[in-house]
Amino acid sequence: MADTQAGAERKRVLIAEDEALIRLDLAEMLVEEGYDVVGEAGDGETAVRLAEDLKPDLVILDIKMPIMDGLAAAERIAGGRIAPVVILTAFSQRDLVERARAAGAMAYLVKPFQKSDLVPAIEIALSRYSEIAVLESEVAGLTERLETRKSVERAKGELMTKYSMTEPQAFKWIQRTAMDHRMTMREVADRILAEQQAEGEPPK
Repeated sequence: MADTQAGAERKRVLIAEDEALIRLDLAEMLVEEGYDVVGEAGDGETAVRLAEDLKPDLVILDIKMPIMDGLAAAERIAGGRIAPVVILTAFSQRDLVERARAAGAMAYLVKPFQKSDLVPAIEIALSRYSEIAVLESEVAGLTERLETRKSVERAKGELMTKYSMTEPQAFKWIQRTAMDHRMTMREVADRILAEQQAEGEPPK
């Protein structure tokens, strides 16, 4: 993985974690995997300020931090379209995960985690963030954006189930089909869902 990252442009990562030892371990894992750690913070407020100043490719936020917690910081960073966010949590409760998603987190990791968990979470966050950027460039209004995202998410799920595609492959297929047929991604997604309904199964 480190070689892959070195071959491509190294991704710049900002870490926010109030426990210094965990922060150190995390920074070490990231560097070993070929990422550049461009900033570190011990609280959410500093994390938001550093994210605005440094414009990293990714921000990793612990959920429990002083001054401003990770969820509030995620809302500011993701809401300002500064960078994708991965949330770290010692808890895997559904309500916290849902709150992290609502705050704009693209992925989350439950502590303690291994290096083998870290890279996939980062790649998912980067991939989802770039997908949203593509969708938002296509749609102006907020309500329509949310509806488009819902349709594309459901259509991706159908393609993944039916053709054993990965999530990025399904998104690229929808994107390419839209370009080839001069349609919007929403139109392609809606067509996939309509075909699936016609086969007699309710969309998942």
